[in-house]
Amino acid sequence: MIDPNFAKLRDGAQLAYRLHPGSGKARLVLIHALAMNGAFWHEMLPSLLAHASVITLDCRGHGASSKSPGPYSVEQFADDVADLLSHVGWERAAVAGASMGGCIAQAFAGRHPARLAGLGLIDTTAGYGEAAKPAWEERGQKALAQGMESMIDFQLSRWVTPEFRAAMPPSLQQAVAIFTANAPENFLEICRMLGNADCHALLAGISAPTAVIVGEEDYATPVAAAQHLAANISGATLHILPKMRHFTVLECPGLVAEKLAEILTV
Repeated sequence: MIDPNFAKLRDGAQLAYRLHPGSGKARLVLIHALAMNGAFWHEMLPSLLAHASVITLDCRGHGASSKSPGPYSVEQFADDVADLLSHVGWERAAVAGASMGGCIAQAFAGRHPARLAGLGLIDTTAGYGEAAKPAWEERGQKALAQGMESMIDFQLSRWVTPEFRAAMPPSLQQAVAIFTANAPENFLEICRMLGNADCHALLAGISAPTAVIVGEEDYATPVAAAQHLAANISGATLHILPKMRHFTVLECPGLVAEKLAEILTV
């Protein structure tokens, strides 16, 4: 992987990113899932670069980006994306995110609509609900007390199908390594951020072309959550990928890239 560049954010933090020049005039920013980094999208890049230039980033608290202390919010992370666009000189871009990244992408759509050319929401939700906050806190506290390695079996069962897990291809090995490299302190704060995230009120105001993508067997952000997104965003398309779980980006990257291509308007 190429070494990252860095954008200075409004609060002085540094955001690591990689710019991948592609074909055509479309531009796309990809926002990764919880405890991943920009490498999360590696398997999809060849397909996407046939349609657009692509930026992959390490969200605040992840990868090579600043590990600024919490609390965090999806609104703050959305503003980080806006600052990144300004840094690279992109006035507008399509923005797509998976899981946590999808929550951030929705917040970006609400806070920076003039900069949004298209929206991709992959294996995500508009919000986990008040009842989910204790579970998010428990997850973060376990990582803090027992280390990130203690979470792997739980995560793998949610991320991918048993068959993909048994095969343990390089992309999944890399995801495990990225996950365990996270600082538990930052992981706890981001778990809290997701427990507090609520983008429901933003959906009706989204007018950019939107693709909603979900694995049929995703029980982290289930099909019902994707259906809610598609039903409440005007003109959104819904793609349910058979037999897939939460990390469709890893398990069927070509298919996800194909569905994302529909939002890549200039």
